[in-house]
Amino acid sequence: MGKAGTKGVSRADRERQIIDMAVEEFGTRGYAGVSVAAVAQRAGISKPLVYSYFDSKDGLYLACVHRVGGLLVDAVAAARSRSGSTGHALDTLGALFTTVERHRHAWSVLYDPALPPLGELRDAVGRYRGRLAAMGAAGAAQLLGRAGHDDPLDHELLNDVWQYAVTAVMRWWSDHPDQSAAEMTARCARLLTTVGAG
Repeated sequence: MGKAGTKGVSRADRERQIIDMAVEEFGTRGYAGVSVAAVAQRAGISKPLVYSYFDSKDGLYLACVHRVGGLLVDAVAAARSRSGSTGHALDTLGALFTTVERHRHAWSVLYDPALPPLGELRDAVGRYRGRLAAMGAAGAAQLLGRAGHDDPLDHELLNDVWQYAVTAVMRWWSDHPDQSAAEMTARCARLLTTVGAG
């Protein structure tokens, strides 16, 4: 891979290259396990250059959160064509798989359990997670509403089940990186069909 710090690279392109390397580092090693020096070395640039773009490790992580958070939110939002139907769950998973396949560490960056419990990073991550959770809750509510179920506790439970299920699926995929997005979508289609038939 070419060095991000070579002359003739625009600031925007260089920034994208640094973020791409940082997403991979943070997604693989977690926030606590990554240094600015490691990201700079991986990107083939100097540590001061990273600081000149992002000010700090937190600034760099925040840029990564905005990049992957936006991608994941956009993917889920685009998967609403069958909203309120059982197909909506599969559409959502398929959109997430396609996005994460192209940006393999996106999920790990946004759902890193080792983030500091307070502060700007946690707030930014919380906003993106909140948007994803709200879209999941809306889909669950529409599905139950179409079936004539209006018990708020049913809605709450289904939403919690969905959130945990998506996280479990994404973690499973992380442990099985040989699986493509298409294979994961087909696998989940089989499972959802089997569970729905029960």
